[in-house]
Amino acid sequence: MPMVVFGAQVCGDLSAGAAREWLVTDGVGGYAMGTVSGLRTRRYHGLLVVAEPGQPARRHLGLAALDPVLTLPSGASVSLATHEWSGGVVSPEGHTLLERFELVDGLPRWRWRIGPVVVERTLAMVHGRSHVGIVHRLLSAPDEVKLTLKALVTWRDAHAERGASGPPPVVASTADGAVVERAFRLHGPSWRVGGEWYRGAYAREEAARGLNAAEDLWFAGEFGASLRAGEAVEVEAWAGDGEARGARRIVDRARDRARSLTHDACDDVDAALVLAADAFVVAGAQGAPDVVAGYPWFGTWARDTMTSYEGLFLATGWCDEGRELLRAYAATLSEGMLANTADTGQTEYNTVDGTLWFLHAVERHVTATDDEDLAAEVLPGLEQVVAAHVAGTRYGIRVDPTDGLVTQGAPGVALTWMDARVDGIPVTPRVGKPVEVNALWINGLAAVAGLKERLGGDAAGLHRLRERAAASFASRYRIVRAASDVQDAAALYDVVDGPDGDDPATRPNQLLAWSLPHAPLRGTPVPERLFSLFTPLGPRSLAVDDPAFTGTHRGSPAERDRAYHQGTVWPWLTGPYVDALRHSQAKDHRELLAGIEAHLWEWGVGSVSETADGLAPHRATGCPFQAWSVAETLRVRRIVG
Repeated sequence: MPMVVFGAQVCGDLSAGAAREWLVTDGVGGYAMGTVSGLRTRRYHGLLVVAEPGQPARRHLGLAALDPVLTLPSGASVSLATHEWSGGVVSPEGHTLLERFELVDGLPRWRWRIGPVVVERTLAMVHGRSHVGIVHRLLSAPDEVKLTLKALVTWRDAHAERGASGPPPVVASTADGAVVERAFRLHGPSWRVGGEWYRGAYAREEAARGLNAAEDLWFAGEFGASLRAGEAVEVEAWAGDGEARGARRIVDRARDRARSLTHDACDDVDAALVLAADAFVVAGAQGAPDVVAGYPWFGTWARDTMTSYEGLFLATGWCDEGRELLRAYAATLSEGMLANTADTGQTEYNTVDGTLWFLHAVERHVTATDDEDLAAEVLPGLEQVVAAHVAGTRYGIRVDPTDGLVTQGAPGVALTWMDARVDGIPVTPRVGKPVEVNALWINGLAAVAGLKERLGGDAAGLHRLRERAAASFASRYRIVRAASDVQDAAALYDVVDGPDGDDPATRPNQLLAWSLPHAPLRGTPVPERLFSLFTPLGPRSLAVDDPAFTGTHRGSPAERDRAYHQGTVWPWLTGPYVDALRHSQAKDHRELLAGIEAHLWEWGVGSVSETADGLAPHRATGCPFQAWSVAETLRVRRIVG
């Protein structure tokens, strides 16, 4: 039963409490999300964020806030909510009355104290439906108090804003609440209609990201009840068809589910990582499992999914779900490439490495489960991947016949995981033969060969391809000082045969040459030069002494994209880093995870962030909840014990 507790010193200080975020998901791409202090700091924060069926990236914000107001026995009215407005005013300041925030079994719980009166809020979502239940319980009071819950709503794309310059949301009252925009229901006791704009709600994190930070929220109405100590008010909100389920019942079932997922966790950190992993596994198109790359703004990305596969599905034992995911993704293969994402509104085949991670994921699954039926089903597609790469496919992706290595690149695209673009121009195009792509290629050839031999086939041709690529890798990527023929401390080129020759930049991409199961350099010493990349939250994406190094990942979208892979820390790379050292050095590698374990309670509470600043103190950036960051931490933590 993992528990995180913050007291009044954190909750009551917006610089601390509003910088820590919580997340509850519904298993279909939607969520509830906010901060420990209760302040909405992002346009994405709300108590009901709804994903379109089978489209986790297409989300709408519905119930933005449910503001509690207490009327005490004395007649005094006290608001427990917290909002910030465009003029810089924070009002009301309910966070100053918080004495405690807890995250227990993945569910957030707040406790406010006003003298002898103590009120507690807990919320949970129904797994498999866009449905949230919110319980307010009066824990203690000398006499009866009245609790009013004011519903602030909207209905808009989660990435956008809606304002009072347009029509207000259409709210149709019912006997027990209301229907908003014919899109979602509100249900609770003693509904009373509202009808007023709350103008200028301010989201400070959006301002920090260089985006519009203000929107208007519609006061749809309020629920109310008179309570004595021990009594509770239940409110629900849900999208689509369905009926009320009882908010307390929703909370109880969510808690039971969390405990069933973590029953064999070795400690609270392990349990937290399992619950964090569960948040990313959703029902995708046609009902097959899929993976949300990160909350609150990402949808599904094949590269992230396949990189995360071992941690999300094999380390957790969710192999049946993983099997169906792999089958669904295999059906997207086209011209030897895996569909990468539909987040932009259309399916895109725009990655050179996602397909190679898919080969790795299938081989790891079959090795872990002995699922030869899956191997037989997808092997023809995997062999087509190899054939298409040898013959050549989209974006110049092909095997160079002169050395057996994969080359790639086309104008205006960035095909590796370092894919940021500014004004349509890749920041790190890496045209040529990227080091991790060829480590994945060599690993993938061994994976497909092993699967074919396991099923009784002849893999001699695959072995020849791998042996040639491995030999070329060993001779082409080593950085050598021409005068002394001594290997440089930088170890490997990041890209060879690029438009400007070979790129000696020290990046963590080369870790895959040591970390993968069939890596070309597995078992050989990892150069000390790579150790300088490591930070408490993982490796930097570029060495500090490189002229292009950018130490902070902040500012406008363009500023952030320019820094994204130019020194920014990526926690997911802790997995390859630990594996590379584990395969080459006999030492205790558990200590490499100490920084990430502490980070679990610093930002996205109970989870691992997408990125962090390259310079100390390495403040977290990007998505507070990122799939491959969680997956790789969980995977290697369970390996190193």
